[in-house]
Parts: sequence; C-alpha cells; structure tokens
Amino acid sequence: MFKTLFRYPQVSSRHANGPLAEERRTFLLHLQTQGVPRSTLLRYASQLLLVAGLLVRKGRNQIAREQVTRCARRWAQSQRRRRRARTLKWSAERFGQVACAWCSFLGWLKDESPPQAPYPFQRAAWASFLHSEGLSESTVRSYGWWINGFLQWLKQQEVPLRQVTATVVDGFMRHLSSRRLNRVSLATAAKILRRFSRYAYEQGWWRRDLAPVILAPRLFRQEDLPLGPAWTDVRRLIAASDGDTRLHLRNRAILLLLSVYGLRSGEVRGLRLEDIDWTRRILRVRRSKTAYVQEQPLTSATGKAIQRYLKKARPECARKELFLTVHAPFRRLSAGALYHLTSSLLQRLDIVSPKRGPHALRHASATYLLNSGSSLKAVGDHLGHRSLGTTQIYAKVDLAGLRTVAAFDLGGLL
Repeated sequence: MFKTLFRYPQVSSRHANGPLAEERRTFLLHLQTQGVPRSTLLRYASQLLLVAGLLVRKGRNQIAREQVTRCARRWAQSQRRRRRARTLKWSAERFGQVACAWCSFLGWLKDESPPQAPYPFQRAAWASFLHSEGLSESTVRSYGWWINGFLQWLKQQEVPLRQVTATVVDGFMRHLSSRRLNRVSLATAAKILRRFSRYAYEQGWWRRDLAPVILAPRLFRQEDLPLGPAWTDVRRLIAASDGDTRLHLRNRAILLLLSVYGLRSGEVRGLRLEDIDWTRRILRVRRSKTAYVQEQPLTSATGKAIQRYLKKARPECARKELFLTVHAPFRRLSAGALYHLTSSLLQRLDIVSPKRGPHALRHASATYLLNSGSSLKAVGDHLGHRSLGTTQIYAKVDLAGLRTVAAFDLGGLL
C-alpha cells in the first residue's frame, strides 16, 4: 500500500517502518475501497503516522476522545510554533478527525455515552403527540428542540417539572433573551411553550395550564419581508459556479435547484438518486414541511448540470443521497455547507442581499415568478406551499408594481 501510494522510496520506507504500520495500512486500504481519492489518502497517511506515535506512547486500547483532543491541540500548537499554521483550529480539527476515524475503525475509541437528557418519557410522549397532530417531521424536530432546551434548563436550575410556575417560565424566557435571540425566535419559543403547557397540564405533569400567562414579543403581520437577491444577481451566482472541478459541478447543480425550483435547503440535501426519473424527466421532491412527495418537470439546464455532476464529480460509494461531500469520509451535506455555499458566493460577488443563506434564492425565485406574471396559486404550487396565505407575502415585495402605482397620474386632483 505504501509503495503504491508514495513515489519516493525513502518516504514509503518511513511509513512502512513506522509504528502500527499494519494497522495504518489496513485503514488506508479500507478508505481506498470506499472510493477515497489519492490526494485524501496521502493526507490521511501523513496524519496517521503522527497519530500512531502518540498512540504507542499512550497505549492502544480504549483511547478517550478527550485524550485525542488534547493530543490534537498539542500538535496544532507545535505547528503554529514552527509557523506552519496561523491558527490552531484547522490543524487540530484535521488531526482529531483522522485520529477518531482510525481509532473507531480499529475499535480502540472508548465509547463515551453522552449524558442522558432529562425527562425521556415526557419528551417521547411530546413527540408522539406532535406526530398524531399531523405535523411534519421537521416541525416535530423543531418543537422537540425547543422543549428539550427548556427541560435541560429546568434541570440546571434544579426545578422539578411538577413545580413549574409562571415565574419559572419567565425566567427561561429571560434566559433566551440574554442569549440575544431576535424577536421572531422569542415569539416562536413562547408559542411552543404555550402548546407544551397545555399538553403538560392535560397529562398531569404541571399543576396548571400556564399558556395564558406566557408572554411573547409582539410581531406585526408580514413584518419580515422575504427578500432575496435580484434575479440578475441570481444569474451571476450560477455563472460564477461554472467550471470543471468537482466542487464547481456539484455547486452549480445545487444552485439551479435552489433558484429554479425554489427548494429549501433540507429538500436539496434530502434528494436521493432514485428521486430523478430520467425517462419521464421528472424530479421528485420530498417537501420538508408538508412531508408529501411532489413531482416537478426536470428542466434541461438543471438536468444537464446534475448529469455532469453524476458523471464527473460525485464520489463512487454506496450512499444514496444525490449530493455528497467532496472529500472522504463521504456523507450527506450539512445545512452549514449549503449556507456557506450561498453566503460565500454572495460575498465574493459583492451582491447585496438581506438574506445570505440558501433560503434567499427561494425568495428570489418566488419574487421573480410573480413579477413575470405567474399567479399566486401557481407560485404556491411551485414552492410547495400548503395554503395561499403563505404565498401572499411575496406580493408585498413586488416593488416594480408598487412604483407603477405610485407614479400614476391622478389628473391634477392633487
């Protein structure tokens, strides 16, 4: 393995005669069978030689994650002292990533179970209740996240669930406010707490229903305009992703799905290989908020971009997700990856947009369709909205139409 990986005999000999050579060779062969490119194998091999030296001194069995973190930090500090790295972050992260992956593969990584979250029965019952109400999976996760944070805060404050009062809930809302959450987030937290309060009272967990006394900041109807970049700027974004590298090919296909179809970030990340029907030229989208599968025609430009990505850029592996990371270990893209994709392009092209994430392209798509003469019903169906009211807010940002009305000649009446 080392002879085929390294060109120079001296480098190959150093790796072959280093500590834990057989264990390192086995792991590199495993990565190779997973379709990991040679450049990544070289990076892993160099890091593994360093990690192996630390493991020999520390012992092979039951390596704790904290131990790996300490070793990674010491390695990063030495890199910075030698002026090979400006900060500790990336050197420590690369070292820790390789060390944990190798130790886990060999069964040496100590299984450190995270501390159990409080009130597991109540949390499970709450999630089951939300599912029975017909809420989508993403909404159930969101509601569960807020209530898990509330229950965790109760544990830290040593307040039993049975003794929750209005004063306690007000304390939690002040805690959220101290974290500088905006008014919309605070209003969302209050709304979910009210719903949980009613459910907790019905289940006998709380002594009274506190929903009427849970206060939230006032929000004005349609105050948060869904503004995105202008459509000319969206075209610039897509043009900037034109290229032959694996990253360019993947990002261009993603940007077309975000802008042409107005897909949400989770809907793009959730696309699977079988969701594209090449025979019928159909794209199947699993709507994240309504949980139903919607079929949309696959446009020529988007289809070509996806085909180029599949043929030239997508890693060959067993995963079924359409879009994967460029570097091994290959996995589904995270929400942060899509946000970085759009925000970095907007910044590089000096495009002004109130929203910087992938949802900004959804807003831009809806506004463009309305300005092009599409009806609210057609736009709502295109975006997968459940009700027409959700789409109506985009009519509020039809600035071109508002300017036309404002310039109307009243014939000297004023």
